[in-house]
Amino acid sequence: MIRHIVLSKFKTEVTASEIESLFAKLADLKSLIPGMRGFDGGVSVSPEGLEQGFRHGFCIDFDDAAARDAYLEHPEHKALGGQLVGLLEGGLSGLIVVDLEI
Repeated sequence: MIRHIVLSKFKTEVTASEIESLFAKLADLKSLIPGMRGFDGGVSVSPEGLEQGFRHGFCIDFDDAAARDAYLEHPEHKALGGQLVGLLEGGLSGLIVVDLEI
């Protein structure tokens, strides 16, 4: 299984409802992409305060690397990814992506 972890630093003017809407659209990709197991996302609730501005994040679990790769290439993912980057502080520099093999 592959766990796809995305941390994001949104621009200050981006509203909570905009973020929730985008995360909901990303979660809906599960119906389009075989092997996408689920989506969990939201705002950090860590009491440590170590987010360094990356206050939102999401995780998507995939059956395997092939399912993850299909997600990465899917046109809807690319469109939503472009929307995400447009909402981030500094564009791509407002994004951290880590994939773990579980």
